[in-house]
Amino acid sequence: MIRAHKTLVIGGGASGLAAAADLSRAGSQVCLIDSGVEPGGKMRQLSSGGQSIDAGPTVFTMRWVFEELFANSGANFDERVAAEPARILARHAWTERGQLDLHADLDASARAISTFAGAADARGFHAFIQHAADNYRVLRDSFMTQQQPNVLSLAARVGLAQIPKLLATRPHKTLANQIAQYFSDPRLIQLFGRYATYVGSSPYQCPATLMLIAHVEQDGVWQLPGGMRSLAKAMSDLSVSQGAQHIYEHAVINLSRSQNRTWLAHLDSGETLEAHAIVYAGDCNALATGMLGDQVASAVTRRPIQKRGLSAITWCVVAKTAGFELDYHNVFFADHYQREFQAIFKAQQLCEQPTVYVCAQDRVAGQRIEGPERLLILINAPPVGDLSVSQQPDVDDAWNRACRVMSACGLQLDIQTPAVATGPSGFEHLFPAGGGSLYGAASHGMMASFSRPASRSRIKNLYLAGGSVHPGPGVPMATLSGRLAAEALIEDTPFLERVWQR
Repeated sequence: MIRAHKTLVIGGGASGLAAAADLSRAGSQVCLIDSGVEPGGKMRQLSSGGQSIDAGPTVFTMRWVFEELFANSGANFDERVAAEPARILARHAWTERGQLDLHADLDASARAISTFAGAADARGFHAFIQHAADNYRVLRDSFMTQQQPNVLSLAARVGLAQIPKLLATRPHKTLANQIAQYFSDPRLIQLFGRYATYVGSSPYQCPATLMLIAHVEQDGVWQLPGGMRSLAKAMSDLSVSQGAQHIYEHAVINLSRSQNRTWLAHLDSGETLEAHAIVYAGDCNALATGMLGDQVASAVTRRPIQKRGLSAITWCVVAKTAGFELDYHNVFFADHYQREFQAIFKAQQLCEQPTVYVCAQDRVAGQRIEGPERLLILINAPPVGDLSVSQQPDVDDAWNRACRVMSACGLQLDIQTPAVATGPSGFEHLFPAGGGSLYGAASHGMMASFSRPASRSRIKNLYLAGGSVHPGPGVPMATLSGRLAAEALIEDTPFLERVWQR
């Protein structure tokens, strides 16, 4: 049986939901299909002891992206998603010594840094944040929200007068090297270098341009009482309200062309969907590797394993905690930070003393918890989920390593429910073609941002969205990519363009 839809969106994560909302509003007949049981993609929850725990992204920033998405469809984001502004952006601790909170209040962070590392590093912090803000301002409307530029077109968008500011983003320097210009305390270089992991990369290989993430967080971090799933549901509801049809628990296993050159999407159920255009909102490497058939394998260039971004091992648990007062976002560091990335990217192994992230999801707005609480615990891992069993990290051993780091920082866990773990092979199963990488390609080298696939693939009427394409990974960026894919499709379809401009 063949059912016809004008546009088929494959993937129900942030990018697919955003694309479906915009395309439906523009007048397209949209069907979104996803193999998961509900919308959200990586914005998923797992159950431990009967309690739902966010098991994917947990940091909500760049609120304006979602406010604009909802406003463009005549909806109010504030009315759809409950969000509490975070007063503490993150709490950090080290195995050897020290604890430091970064605050939403810039001066409060500077005072904390002065106490932690001295007045000179506090002054360095102000200069660092100013540089990060400058990077963000020069790139937001010239790069993030635009169809993927090359170096020359980016310079043209920025304008001749702003070229010095573009060069000041320091794409030729690594993030770690640039941070060292502002801070003398190695712990601060480690702390701010961690922003590279937000895009699946090493601070010792990614460009200093990514220091703009410091401004993104300083501009506002929000905590969602309903978890990131509440954002996914709101985006799904918005898409449906604009007229999109959603189908879940069905996977597209092959894409081909019909005799009249429309797309045929063959499902695992045996059904076929027909569409004039497709927005593929999964890891685009699935197309390149032939997972969806030979006819779309030329859409993008295949991503080699050495260019993959980070994977992770995560544990969802309910536990009683002691010895360390958690906030919502917590990071536990060991010494020798560079060894962690050497182990992952060069040896494709876990670090002996991994950095541990803990999201204490019941501590919204700084709430203190006396009894058991929901925790997501995460460490970085190599993207080897599609390799042999012998190359997979030992999850039990990884748990022991993570616990040793947390314990050395003062945190004791009394586990109340069985830990629900997901490693690289699990992420590869859920989101195929990247070896379990959660970010597509790593952002290593000054040209990495220009090498991601654009919204328009090499094949006519096949568009790309998601964290593996421009402008990059993370829920806000993926949302922008979905909007850019919709924009490209609308520009290429005169009828939709006329509707869009009304």
